[in-house]
Amino acid sequence: MRVRFNFTPRRWLRSFFWLTGALCLLSVGLTLPLAVLNPPTTAYILQDSGDRSPWLTRWTPLEDISPHLPLAVVASEDQRFPDHFGIDVAAIRKALNEDRDRLRGGSTISQQLAKNLYLWTGRSLVRKGIEAWLTLWMELFWSKGRLLEIYLNVVEFGPGVYGVTDASEHFFNKTPAQLTPYEASLLAAVLPNPKRLNVGQPSAYVSQRSRTIRTAMSYLGGHSYLEGVIR
Repeated sequence: MRVRFNFTPRRWLRSFFWLTGALCLLSVGLTLPLAVLNPPTTAYILQDSGDRSPWLTRWTPLEDISPHLPLAVVASEDQRFPDHFGIDVAAIRKALNEDRDRLRGGSTISQQLAKNLYLWTGRSLVRKGIEAWLTLWMELFWSKGRLLEIYLNVVEFGPGVYGVTDASEHFFNKTPAQLTPYEASLLAAVLPNPKRLNVGQPSAYVSQRSRTIRTAMSYLGGHSYLEGVIR
């Protein structure tokens, strides 16, 4: 029995628009609510929680976080954060030129947040494509301050230590508002690999990286570098 597929160009075009519209609606549904609502958990935490509770029960608004921490994270992870729309093409091109065999490097804070919030772990072109797509929607609906607030409240600073509230208490026995430039730079220094790098007992590598971050914070102009986009 022969099956015929009678897809005319008009039907292909109609299907394309339906699929595109559905994808856009799904993306809006995933991103727009978080412009005002705090996420209850993230895809990364769900995959990593094991026997622990995956729910985010402690949230610190950006205005109650020491300004040293967002500056340290931007200085460490994404110095062009105030200027790009979620994707830093120049940084991606540089990363690809340095190592063409790896799908890493060049990720902005917004891209890292999209991956943590919505996606699975691992590296693939498909995941990177979805990550970039969601990043653009996040940048469209969220302010830069909101992006940093969510990032700082969900990112992992140590094994099972998620968010600035738990990290500040766990490592320094203080609130996020009390973090010093040194402490903020230590927290930012472990972000590339918080399961192996230790804030509480910093290795020579972490100590050196934290010094480099503090130098970058000063080079960027201190707190004034982010005042226009997050306050």
